Amino acid sequence: MDAAASITELDELGSADLRQRWHALVGTPAPKVSPKMLRLALAWEGQARAAGGLARATTQTLDQLGRGQTRTQAATAGMRLVREWGGRVHVVTVGEDQIIRWDNREWRSLSEVARAITGTRWSGPAFFGLKKKAAAA
Repeated sequence: MDAAASITELDELGSADLRQRWHALVGTPAPKVSPKMLRLALAWEGQARAAGGLARATTQTLDQLGRGQTRTQAATAGMRLVREWGGRVHVVTVGEDQIIRWDNREWRSLSEVARAITGTRWSGPAFFGLKKKAAAA
């Protein structure tokens, strides 16, 4: 069944059937929302899955925003990050090609660079000051 037909079918389902459909699709109990809102959520979930789902970065950002504990700024092209560690100043650049460069080498992530600098596992965004605690509401 295509996504459009599946979405149309949701209009005909009652509350219990919607909750059952949610559990089958997502694997968790349905949220305590109105049937109308649950139809919208099911339609969104179905479309996201049909299109291959969300990118990992998007999912992480949404999870982080939902928890409301931290905010992480993405490393963007042209960014220059400076961190002092062990008496040495470390400069990392993010090229226009999105490649991270430090110590005359190319790296896949800021976390790899932070690990190379410190010798321990670090969140790269946290190490370089891109991850901040959210302000209390």
